[in-house]
Amino acid sequence: MSARRKKRKKASAARRIALFALVVLVGGYAVLAATAVWFVHHPREWIKQKEESMPGFLVSALLWNGNGLGDITDALDITGTDSVYEYDEEAPSGSVFFAGAPKRTGDVQPADIKVLDRGEFAVGWSPSLRRPVWCAYHVTPDVLYQTGQRPNFNKDKEAANSPSPGDYTRSGYDRGHMVPNHAIESRYGADDQKKTFLMSNIAPQTPALNQGVWRNVEHRIADFWPAKYGEIWVIVGTIPNRRGETLSGTDIEIPGRFYQVIVAQEGMDVRALAVVFDQHVPWREWAARNIVSIDELEEEAGLDFLPDLPTFIQNPLEAETPSRLWPIRARDVFRLILLNLE
Repeated sequence: MSARRKKRKKASAARRIALFALVVLVGGYAVLAATAVWFVHHPREWIKQKEESMPGFLVSALLWNGNGLGDITDALDITGTDSVYEYDEEAPSGSVFFAGAPKRTGDVQPADIKVLDRGEFAVGWSPSLRRPVWCAYHVTPDVLYQTGQRPNFNKDKEAANSPSPGDYTRSGYDRGHMVPNHAIESRYGADDQKKTFLMSNIAPQTPALNQGVWRNVEHRIADFWPAKYGEIWVIVGTIPNRRGETLSGTDIEIPGRFYQVIVAQEGMDVRALAVVFDQHVPWREWAARNIVSIDELEEEAGLDFLPDLPTFIQNPLEAETPSRLWPIRARDVFRLILLNLE
């Protein structure tokens, strides 16, 4: 055999080995990816048990891969489940509330909640906490206004004991919007946008929460879900901390946790989703790891979120815990990936 033929034979063998190695690597990662996505779609209690019993490096690999990939497969409606039930009433189009304003059910929240009507949203304001207990808003599918200049924050003269914007300065906490500026401005214009910058719509949030996972969910509500499901109804709010912590130099109570309850009605199908976040979440927290049932959130928050829903739909809808955030249109998945990378 000539030297040239031997050389070609060795090169061919090297290519086959490289191809085999590539197939093994790709196949191995495919198995890891599928296992990771399967892993993160289990209940939180199950995952917590595995974190305590499995090697840390393995759990980290499963969570890191599963959360990122699972967010995409969920968005494409390939994995995960939603809480969806048929309802024989048409959606209350144009209303701030889907099924009534939240009602206080215990002593978790203060008794001095006053509802402030802002037109396209409402605020459940507490003068004693000097921040909202809850806020409610709705988002229509049609984007009618372009994003403009952000207004300044202002004290709310209609909210008793309203803070001033300067009360948050150098506190270590952001002025956290409850009703988001972007969703309101893009649907209802600059005048309604300015109302979201009143201090009655603001609560202390850590930068990691406000600029991270909280913002991520807000953008899904404003930019992705209305395009797929139509009008969206949202209740956002706060859960008091148990230590009575306040912003430095003020009596503004710092919430311990924040939540969002999201509802949509597509035809006769009503879907609902609740997420709750600790004040001190990591910068790269995944929203899907913080999904809870509405029943669970109501017990913790001391509120009834959809009080006007008949029990035949309220009970199953609020008892079920979805395993994913809602899917979006396939054309929006690339935008979602960019949002997750921010």
